[in-house]
Amino acid sequence: MKITQFKGNKAAFRAKTKKGGRNNFGRITVRHQGGGHKQTFRKINWSRKEDTGIVTNFEYDPNRTAYLAKIFDNTTINKNNFYYILAPKGLKIFDKIKTFLKQSKNIYLAPGDFTILANFEIGDLIHSLENVPNNKTIYARAAGTYCQTLQHSSLKYAKVRLPSGNQRLISLKAKATLGVVSNEKHNQKIIGKAGRSRWLNIRPTVRGVAMNPVDHPHGGGQGKTKGGRPSVTPYSLPTKGQPTRNKRKYNNFIIKVKK
Repeated sequence: MKITQFKGNKAAFRAKTKKGGRNNFGRITVRHQGGGHKQTFRKINWSRKEDTGIVTNFEYDPNRTAYLAKIFDNTTINKNNFYYILAPKGLKIFDKIKTFLKQSKNIYLAPGDFTILANFEIGDLIHSLENVPNNKTIYARAAGTYCQTLQHSSLKYAKVRLPSGNQRLISLKAKATLGVVSNEKHNQKIIGKAGRSRWLNIRPTVRGVAMNPVDHPHGGGQGKTKGGRPSVTPYSLPTKGQPTRNKRKYNNFIIKVKK
């Protein structure tokens, strides 16, 4: 998939302000953020209408790891009849993408087609999956990620394997896009130099053992020390191998949790 040099759809561009990891009081709440190259946010059409679109070109999005596909919608008469979607692997320029919002048995789906879960076959790889029908898509939106339909367990729900490995029941009326998200080799990129991290809004990270005791629980000591305690954050919370998330109650829709 090659990125084309055509002009982007400026109607879908939005201004993006930088926070630098600071809250409304100007205090740092997220460390190691700051600087970075100027970016423009691209609005993506997550909930498509029942129509047919034509792929005109592929574009790079600085806010996402996946590539974007620019779609021409020939059903509207407006001037801004272009919109963006996440480009799936295997999509080509001048391909037609379709949207099916009703359940049907005799439809042929190609990468990029958007429909409800009831129309997918067992084993299909999908992305941009909704958690609740008519809600914003939340699953499998990063580069190279996908969900897999495992079973239509009843007349209401389908069993789906998420990118995390968890298996979950999702309504058959929830919508998704067929295919794997493009740019699957994104995780193989090598940063190469410190300056490139600064372009990505990432500031340096200083080790706790290199600080003074007043600055970090791991700080101080004569020469190099290993802390003599389990690894903690600057706020004395456990880290590095210790469970850090709250033990929340899983609902009945989560069938299997990856260990």
